[in-house]
Amino acid sequence: MNAGAAKAGANGLGPRASLLMSLALGLLLAALSGLVMFPAAEHLRSLRDGERAQATLHTSGSCMAGQCEVEFEADGRTVVADLPVGSGGGKRSVGAAMAIRYQADDPRVVAREDDVGGGGAALLAWMSGGAAVFFLAIAGAAALHLARQRRTRNR
Repeated sequence: MNAGAAKAGANGLGPRASLLMSLALGLLLAALSGLVMFPAAEHLRSLRDGERAQATLHTSGSCMAGQCEVEFEADGRTVVADLPVGSGGGKRSVGAAMAIRYQADDPRVVAREDDVGGGGAALLAWMSGGAAVFFLAIAGAAALHLARQRRTRNR
């Protein structure tokens, strides 16, 4: 066993493991930002001009993850619809009143009126994107470190 491997074993992860973990975290956070949160923010913004209605929270949960439902009247019928990913209001209890916006042609597509600016989802998209850049930079630094180690060993 060489000195570098002994040092890595005693003090934590080696440079290869650090590279792989940073790369995986960076790619995962980039996917979260680009494939989930930015589209969620755009979806919320698309409901800005939707029909307005008063609703009650039907099922509470993690609204940011899209696990809340609201109940409201649209065109004379009762509609129960899921709040989209990126919604706020998760700390409210079932039965809480809120203003919503929905698509006139499909009332099951809703968003809280407070969320139609896309703020919470956009903020999370930028934060996860920034964290992705950070972890990808760490992966790049680890790759440079490994390349330099390999080059000095081969001399």
